[in-house]
Amino acid sequence: MHASSSSIDTTPDSRTDRSTRWRVVDIVIAAVLGVATGLIFWLWNTVGYLWFQTADAVTPGFGGIAVGIWLIGGVIGGLVIRKPGAALLVELIGAIVSMLVGNVWGVSTIYSGIVQGLGAELVFAAFAYRRFGVVVAALAGIGAGVAAWTFEFFIGNIEKSAEFNAIYLASTVVSGAVLAGVLGWFLVRALAATGALSRFAAGRDARREV
Repeated sequence: MHASSSSIDTTPDSRTDRSTRWRVVDIVIAAVLGVATGLIFWLWNTVGYLWFQTADAVTPGFGGIAVGIWLIGGVIGGLVIRKPGAALLVELIGAIVSMLVGNVWGVSTIYSGIVQGLGAELVFAAFAYRRFGVVVAALAGIGAGVAAWTFEFFIGNIEKSAEFNAIYLASTVVSGAVLAGVLGWFLVRALAATGALSRFAAGRDARREV
């Protein structure tokens, strides 16, 4: 994401956290989170895809139950940075890293990252970037899951049966809510507990609740 010098505020105070302006630290942490989630995606490309294929062999369409981990970048980005574009940026960087490290999907990984990041982004935007609890995190995971399902429907699943697509949608939504949303929320809480997010509202929220 490009941010001009007029839109970046380096002051780490609470007023900036509530604004939509990006600070230098926001850009840096987005890059760090993106790379970290990209490596998670890369690991999940083997484990998760095996789970995907196994579940799909048992019940066609049920492979969506493994999709959630590939959606987690947008949720984590939105929960930590809490600025417009954060969910999209972190998910996109993660997708790029996953592609560069190596996977079987190639450049389509980037398209998926954009779509999935937008799905999570729209949920955070619907709450005006002011609500970041576990319910909103789960909804962001669902948003990313619905976006992923829609993208895959139009690039190939449209030719499959209505039953397959219904099962795939339902399982992807559940996976997005749990593996991306709830798990992502707990991971952010755990990261905040270490003090690593002390310059972010997510870190201060965790300290207040201790």
